[in-house]
Order: sequence, then structure tokens, then C-alpha cells
Amino acid sequence: SVVIQECYVQNTAREYAKLYAAEAEPLEGFGEVPEIIQIFLIRRPANNIPYATVEEELVGEFVKYSVKDGKEVNFLRRDSEAGQKCCTFQHWVYEKTNGNLLVTDLQGVGMKLTDVGIATLAKGYKGFKGNCSFSFIEQFRALHQCNEYCEMLGLKSLRSTHQKQRKATSTKSKNLPNSSTVKKMVPKKAREPRDFISSEH
Repeated sequence: SVVIQECYVQNTAREYAKLYAAEAEPLEGFGEVPEIIQIFLIRRPANNIPYATVEEELVGEFVKYSVKDGKEVNFLRRDSEAGQKCCTFQHWVYEKTNGNLLVTDLQGVGMKLTDVGIATLAKGYKGFKGNCSFSFIEQFRALHQCNEYCEMLGLKSLRSTHQKQRKATSTKSKNLPNSSTVKKMVPKKAREPRDFISSEH
């Protein structure tokens, strides 16, 4: 089911975001780190749509910090602190996974992000099916411009293609926690369709 896949994608990306925060927050001058909010899967046996997702409501201006890279340029991504830190997060995940995985569609209110996507270079990377085309990775590699936050984390420039990437560190995605941990839950809004790989329908 698309809904279950969506839930898995966001919570996997959330685990990477926590590791990124653990590495970035102690750095002098880095400041606040973007957070991917939690998404919960609820089962509705009596309903003709058996699964739905709920998450915290984000109040404020909703901004897309990274859309389909290369097809749209978002200046808020380049010019805002949250946008730059999102780009650095993409670079960090790309480097940590040895170029195999990229978190895409970073969007939300301020530093709180939701409805993210994941692109994988190879189908079934760590048993994980991405929900975005792997061409996103190619576009990211071609278009990413390192910023001060990339430098603070010591990330290698993507311009130098011959450098070997650091060995990827494995991350285990955790099970969905108890829904009582979130104060305000709202049903998800209808979202724009993504490029789902046809075999996953």
C-alpha cells in the first residue's frame, strides 16, 4: 500500500535526520537543525480505505526547500537558513550512504519538515524501496552547491568525482512508536502525486 510505504519513507528519513542532528548540533555556530516530524499509521478496519496517516499540524508558511531538483529552482532553499541546512542534510545522507540514498522533497514550516521522499540508486538498497526516481540523485549530484554548513560538517564537494566516499554507516529504522507521544494529531491533507515506480502499485 502507498500509505504504508509513505509512512516507512518518512520515518526512515526521520532516523537519518536524528543522526544528522546528533552530529551537527554540537558544532559551534551550527545552531538549530531541521527535524522531520513523525508520521503515524492508523488502521481503520471498518473503512473502505483501511489505512491512513496522522501527524502533528504545522502552522505557518509552508515552504518547499527542495523540489524535483533541476526542474524547479527554489530561492528559499538557497537563501534561507532552513533551506541551506536542508541541502546540507541531503549532502550528509548522500555521503553517509555512499551515494546510495538521497532524502528528497524537503518541505515544511521553518525547521519542521514533512512529506519527504527518498530516492535510492539501486532498487532494494538495504531492503528499501525508494518512492522517487533515482534520477533525483543524478540531479542532486550535478546541482548541489556546498554551503557553510556542508563545510562545518566536513562534507566532501560533489564536484570532485574521483574521491572515494567514506564507508556508509548503517542505520536501522525503528518501529513506529506509541501514538500517545504526540499532543496534536490531524489527518494528513491530500498531497501531490509523486513519481511512484509502477511496480509498487
